[in-house]
Amino acid sequence: MSALKTNPGNTFEDFSIGQVIEHATPRTITAGDVALYVALTGSRFALECAEPFAHTLGFPEAPVDDWLVFHMVFGKTVPDVSLNAVANLGYAAGRFLAPVFVGDTIQATSEVIGLKENSSGESGTVYVRSIGRNQLGETVLDYVRWVMVRKRDKASPAPTAHVPSLPDAVPVESLVVPEGLVLEAYDPARAGSPWRFDDYAAGERIDHVDGMTIEEAEHQLATRLYQNTAKVHFNQFEQEKGRFGRRLIYGGHVISLTRALSFNGLGNAFKIVGLNGGRHVAPCFAGDTVYAWSEVVEAEPVPGRVDLGALRLRTYGVKNRTAADFPGRIDGGYDPAVILELDYWALMPR
Repeated sequence: MSALKTNPGNTFEDFSIGQVIEHATPRTITAGDVALYVALTGSRFALECAEPFAHTLGFPEAPVDDWLVFHMVFGKTVPDVSLNAVANLGYAAGRFLAPVFVGDTIQATSEVIGLKENSSGESGTVYVRSIGRNQLGETVLDYVRWVMVRKRDKASPAPTAHVPSLPDAVPVESLVVPEGLVLEAYDPARAGSPWRFDDYAAGERIDHVDGMTIEEAEHQLATRLYQNTAKVHFNQFEQEKGRFGRRLIYGGHVISLTRALSFNGLGNAFKIVGLNGGRHVAPCFAGDTVYAWSEVVEAEPVPGRVDLGALRLRTYGVKNRTAADFPGRIDGGYDPAVILELDYWALMPR
């Protein structure tokens, strides 16, 4: 009887198009969460670090780091969507719609928008649109991800395949600028960079120079912070029998590290507003050292603003080598050192 009360996680057969999942557990974000996130990533962007700096930009207080919000929402979805995942495959159509502050409570909902069984018959790809809302019911984050999930029974019939049509990028006119944002008193010295929007151009490549070695305890603390329960990150007893023989680092931790490293070169990219796409190209493990570089894909003025621009950035995370020669895509694949490719929009003062 007790087995009926535990959650083994959903398999591919448990999903259906249009299915809506209300995820447990709502999470009130505290100052402790924010401090721990800084301790685990080293992020130095002034808007999230300094209340006086946030006030000069029109914020009532320093907002929670955008990627911390993303991970909190993502973590809520894991027990229902990807507990039995083989791999998290990609992201698209993501928008950060409202700032989150300490004391706000985040909850998440997902809708299944696509299904496709893999040719092996052993797994399938599930597409979900996940939405994070605050305690007022306001949407703070909306994004699509797709994940490969194991089947319970290889012989079970495949559902009618449906792969949703997703944009290559969020249109710049769909990006949401925080309400009340003012830039007249923006202080580049406090922000840590003299370079503004007009100093960047499409095609420019930036080596973020610094590297960060990930320790076993760090990546597990980070993943627990987000209440991400995926087994591959925690259970060494099971993982030592698997393909890699050890625990995988949550790909979101690599996202956060590359964002933190990008401060060196993109210090004025103060706010993430769009997630165009992303791929966890290769696994990462404790002991690996992460470097990062970014390419400016587009540089677009924000409609209706003469003081604000949006950079579309493609950031690559690489492991155990520097990024000085910009390792990325090669011959239809990737340089062996690449572990992450992330395409996103960030706001920058003009």
